[in-house]
Amino acid sequence: VQLQASGGGFVQAGESLRLSCVASRSIFSFNSMAWHRQVPGQQRELVAGITIGGRTNYVDSVKGRFTISRDNAQKTVYLQMNSLKPEDTAVYYCNADLAGVNYWGKGTLVTVSS
Repeated sequence: VQLQASGGGFVQAGESLRLSCVASRSIFSFNSMAWHRQVPGQQRELVAGITIGGRTNYVDSVKGRFTISRDNAQKTVYLQMNSLKPEDTAVYYCNADLAGVNYWGKGTLVTVSS
């Protein structure tokens, strides 16, 4: 399974970005998909996840601002990020759980300027 993330960029605080993660195969059977982020020198953290049944979860710091969704037909999971803050600056990684095996895509950099 290959995951291709895109959509990162440089934005001002308060602006929005949408990240996309396209899988190399159907995502129907993925137990869950998620977005994580990592700042250099810090541990990678889970930002948002979505299960095969559509249940979502978010880290507290992004609740009400970020929305994760999945389009099975497009083999894609999205992360809509609104009201971005400088502390959202990080490399964002897409993750998929298929039968208990975790797959990671290359990251996409999000930089939020104040």
